[in-house]
Amino acid sequence: MGTLVVSDDKSKLDIVRIHHFLTTQSTWAKGIPLATVERSIDHSVCIGAYLDELQVGFCRIITDQATFANLVDVVVWPEFRGQGISRRLMEAVSAHPSIQGVRRFTLATFDAHGLYQKYGFTSLNKPQTFMEIYRPDIYADAQ
Repeated sequence: MGTLVVSDDKSKLDIVRIHHFLTTQSTWAKGIPLATVERSIDHSVCIGAYLDELQVGFCRIITDQATFANLVDVVVWPEFRGQGISRRLMEAVSAHPSIQGVRRFTLATFDAHGLYQKYGFTSLNKPQTFMEIYRPDIYADAQ
């Protein structure tokens, strides 16, 4: 493995690569339009992981940088998994100035509970107090 660089510099992001993964390989954003991905990146703190200039990982933090943050779109491309990249992304997330001092930091995960627990995430303290509007097929008609 080459040298892994983790950065919150949005100018380094390979937005086409991110969009391709999200729209074709993710379980949560199938069919998402490129314009939606671009807008989400514009309005989030983004962290990319790069091996020799090739983007191999990505995540976004949606935050007001004072009281609340939500971690989303955590991606390590399949051919680069098992090399500690998700751990490096999470170290960068945990140290990022935008989340220091926030009262609540959330995420949703289907199968990576063990990874996130290492960084202090737990099941919801009071799940009965949380509500959502969930539209799983919102991108189906966007194409």
